[in-house]
Amino acid sequence: MVGPVRPQFVLFGSSIVRLSYSEQGWGAILADIYACKADIILRGYSGWNSRRAVQVLDQVFPKNDAAQPSLVIVYFGGNDSIQPHPSGLGPHVPLPEYIENMRKIALHLQSLSEKTRIIFLSAPPVNEKSVRVVFGDINRTNELCRIYSEACLELCKGLDVNVKCVDLWTALQQRKDWSTACLTDGIHLSCEGSKIVVKEILKVLRDAEWEPSLHWKALPTEFPEDSPCYPVGPDGKTTFNIAEYDSYRHLQWE
Repeated sequence: MVGPVRPQFVLFGSSIVRLSYSEQGWGAILADIYACKADIILRGYSGWNSRRAVQVLDQVFPKNDAAQPSLVIVYFGGNDSIQPHPSGLGPHVPLPEYIENMRKIALHLQSLSEKTRIIFLSAPPVNEKSVRVVFGDINRTNELCRIYSEACLELCKGLDVNVKCVDLWTALQQRKDWSTACLTDGIHLSCEGSKIVVKEILKVLRDAEWEPSLHWKALPTEFPEDSPCYPVGPDGKTTFNIAEYDSYRHLQWE
């Protein structure tokens, strides 16, 4: 463990999470925004569905750990929504089971600590034409993503106030050219798509009445004190802590 101890934000999910540090992804953007404020921890596993996640919850999030996450951002749903394969194999999870699995994930994460907060990301839309070109006939449709997205949103309405949900299916499609601009291969997020994800997450963190607030502007900067080692100010007599100067973030992520 590297100290001092910061709040831990864990990103847990399938390839949408696994790739979130690639191509200027949303995980990398969050890590930049929360530099010197919180640790962004990646737990993303390509190809996973909610059923697989439930099987390993105790391993990924052990209840007896001394340090528990302040925030867990969870994404499962896209793989679950793929139509069933005749063999019975594959990532498809029936909708009622998906809902119950996501409930189990929420309840387990809530049991870690009374201070652990949760944000679910619903299934984003897919570009069916690109999916067929890149992945072949995997029976993944935008309509099925909508159904699983809405189920995730509806589940969260009935859970504790410490569980929020981001409607990615709707958010991405607010952009007219979403199918090409927001996705790299018809499924996974481009840099532009990731920016939308970050803005939606920050909106939740800003509006949630959580104590303490986990919005980046509310969290203290690590080592905020001044030091004679820091850059010299315009007056030539004093120094300033450059970590406190985030003007470019204020403009983009306000």
